Amino acid sequence: MSLVKKIYQILPASIRDTFLLRFFGFTKVPLIFWVRPVIKELSDKRCIIKIPLIRRTKNHLGSMYFGALAIGADCAGGFAAMKIILESSEKASLVFKDLHADFLKRPESDTYFTCEQVPEIKEFAEKVFCSNERHDMPLKIVATCPDKFGNDPVATFTLTLSLKKKRDQ
Repeated sequence: MSLVKKIYQILPASIRDTFLLRFFGFTKVPLIFWVRPVIKELSDKRCIIKIPLIRRTKNHLGSMYFGALAIGADCAGGFAAMKIILESSEKASLVFKDLHADFLKRPESDTYFTCEQVPEIKEFAEKVFCSNERHDMPLKIVATCPDKFGNDPVATFTLTLSLKKKRDQ
């Protein structure tokens, strides 16, 4: 077994997943890498992503820029789906079809994005794997700033996850 695999196996899952998300960002979507997301939890029930409030994620008022908030929502739903696809033997193209956001309070601290639909995403992916058609599923993401507002939402998002099984080439 290679040294890299040994190191990978002893790391906690949240560190491995954070590395995977940031590597994906670095290689495919640089804006994801730029905001420095951290996987706080990825379980069979939920995915929680933290976006730190740092200079590069702030707006002119000192709260989180809405673009950084959109990236957090994207990561919370998208990474859960991406992990399910990676752990399956199937390949699928993943994209978000649309986004609706409600901004409720100014996020003036590190912001946590929670998607509680991991079981539904898994069922949805299995449905997609049995089909050759594109399917859509709405995902609800809630953003909170626990340091400032506890569990009160600062924003809510609905993103439409769109998946299609890739054909064998």
